Amino acid sequence: MKIYVIIFFFAISITTISCSKYLNVEPKSSVSEDQMFASELGFEQALSGVYSQLGGQKMYGDRLSLGFVSALAQNYAQRNVGAPYYQTKALNFDTDEVRKSLLDIWSSTYNAIAGLNKIIDKTEGNRSVLSSNGYKRIRGEALAMRAYLHFDLFRLFGPEYQTGKAEKAIPYETQIDAYANVPSTSEAFCQFVLEDIKAASQLLKTVDPILFQETEMNMRRIKMNYYAVKGLEARVQMYVGDKQAAASAAQEVVDGAKFPFVGIATVNAAANVKDRLFMPELVFAIRSTSILNWTERYFKAYGGNAGFGLTRTATELNTIYENSATDIRRLYLFQEDNSVLFPSKFWQTYVPLTGESGTSSNRKDQIIPLIRISEMYYILAETAITPVQGAALLNKVIGARAASKLAEGQPITGAFLEAEIQKEYHKEFYGEGQFFFYLKRKNAKRLPFMTVDVPSTIFKLPIPDSEMEYNPTYQ
Repeated sequence: MKIYVIIFFFAISITTISCSKYLNVEPKSSVSEDQMFASELGFEQALSGVYSQLGGQKMYGDRLSLGFVSALAQNYAQRNVGAPYYQTKALNFDTDEVRKSLLDIWSSTYNAIAGLNKIIDKTEGNRSVLSSNGYKRIRGEALAMRAYLHFDLFRLFGPEYQTGKAEKAIPYETQIDAYANVPSTSEAFCQFVLEDIKAASQLLKTVDPILFQETEMNMRRIKMNYYAVKGLEARVQMYVGDKQAAASAAQEVVDGAKFPFVGIATVNAAANVKDRLFMPELVFAIRSTSILNWTERYFKAYGGNAGFGLTRTATELNTIYENSATDIRRLYLFQEDNSVLFPSKFWQTYVPLTGESGTSSNRKDQIIPLIRISEMYYILAETAITPVQGAALLNKVIGARAASKLAEGQPITGAFLEAEIQKEYHKEFYGEGQFFFYLKRKNAKRLPFMTVDVPSTIFKLPIPDSEMEYNPTYQ
């Protein structure tokens, strides 16, 4: 259905560039639209309100990360019909469970897009209250986030791109109105995404603090920064099949040298300092202050209730990680609870340091990764001129994970490299949702741990009934 949106803008006190203090801000009160867009600070608060939406359970706090999309990718093997995402994992789309998740994603994402459209519109209408740099950064972030959100909706609800370029996909919303918009074709839709990305890139390239101020790194990491825009561009170009453009964008992120691989010692560390998310490598992430509510339920509360928790057996996990005795993703990102291994990437196990408040905001577990530097290396490997060159690029990530590198000197074919890249997507993005989108891009015939092929229709999820009923233009 066409979403009528009321944007909940929050008056947020932004008085410091400290990451830990920034992460600790909370919504204080709502204000009117006129008040909100009467100053640059108001625009900042409006944009922060949209970012806050993204961390909710219906979006990246759950459905589009560790929950629904990860269940589609067969990350979990729930055996009890009452378990979370049981029907999703079974690909039973005609069930209340799946329909609810899809409606959550659809309506919440288009609501967030409407909020961004309001900000984009007001940056022109109220430009006089914005500084030159403020205008470029705020408008650039909003355009980039509009592209990011539309693209994720497309990857769920749109057809397979290469065979469905001329097919109707979903509407690309740039206005706030009550009209049922005609869905764009897949090709046109992705062109709209790339146009927003180009505009955002041009705006941010000269003003984004991530390019000039190291002290801004952590704060800009949880904003749609310039390198996040280039990372998104690489992802989209890869999806539409323009490997040269994808490689160029990915290389710019790598060459920026802002996102070093995590040190193994910080991953193999005590709970109060353990970096489960590989924070230095995050090009873009969002904060989800309520993630504890879902991780406790999905990964821990069901530990003593066989068949309910979102996990796989140790044997199955060893299959994913190829029985590696050294891969830090297998060794340190799964934790035992009631004799069952669970993914601990998002567990809230922060232990205050001596003399530190137990409510410290510096809790790495409240961050949801959306773009990693490792994905840029995977794109570069996949677009390399030769398989041997691709293997060398892939080995940069594999080596950083202390896993066994692809053997140098051994004949490496294109098919072999492609299989190894797929394995890496599975290992790297476990519980983050990106693996399902990779499988769709590759039009995979079989999902992990399945013994039969799946129809390609499982990659085009059904648009919610309410939208189909309201908007006859899909026909």
